Amino acid sequence: MPLSGLQHMIFCDRQAALIHLERIWMDNALTVDGEHLHRVVDAGTAELRGDLVVWRGMALRSSRLGLTGKADVVEFHRIGGGGNGGGTVLAGLAGLWRPFPVEYKRGRPKAHRADEVQLCAQAMCLEEMFDVAAPAGALFYGRTRRRQDVELIDELRDITEKTATEFHALIRSRRTPLRFREPKCARCSLLPTCLPPKRRQASARAYVTRALKDAMDPAEEP
Repeated sequence: MPLSGLQHMIFCDRQAALIHLERIWMDNALTVDGEHLHRVVDAGTAELRGDLVVWRGMALRSSRLGLTGKADVVEFHRIGGGGNGGGTVLAGLAGLWRPFPVEYKRGRPKAHRADEVQLCAQAMCLEEMFDVAAPAGALFYGRTRRRQDVELIDELRDITEKTATEFHALIRSRRTPLRFREPKCARCSLLPTCLPPKRRQASARAYVTRALKDAMDPAEEP
């Protein structure tokens, strides 16, 4: 399954089902802006900058998580030339190298952890692919133009694995869950198709009427 589905699951499992089960996608200003930002980095090229290799658009996969995808940028930092040092070998280059994924986002840091989960999944793919630890990564936000380092701690890895398991279960169920409308729905490009219903809230008049009826006609004792 596509690695991007984890971010959809964190945001809304109904959105994940509409995209990955029903194959529905619609753009809005936010998604178009995001696609433009990713075209800048998804070039599929690598360059050497001294003790740093910058690899854009790297294909990723994890058999354990059952995910495939593409990293915006993976930096490989040279960490030495002797012992295993927690690094991996890169063809044609001396020393050992540690992967460091960098994910680009159009907006700003969010209250939920969808961006962090997506970044962590990329790191876990790299660890499986290169048989090396990837203890950290970074999120670059286009709105703030700032890079935020993220330590990939055990708690975040547990959330990532749990989300991947739930994503696969959703796809196997072949059912799109029903969800009520929330404020975050306004940011979703699928809102015109999804049309989530609003929660029904009892009016004050209905509450008072029901309370008076119960008071005048109490239930019989058992």
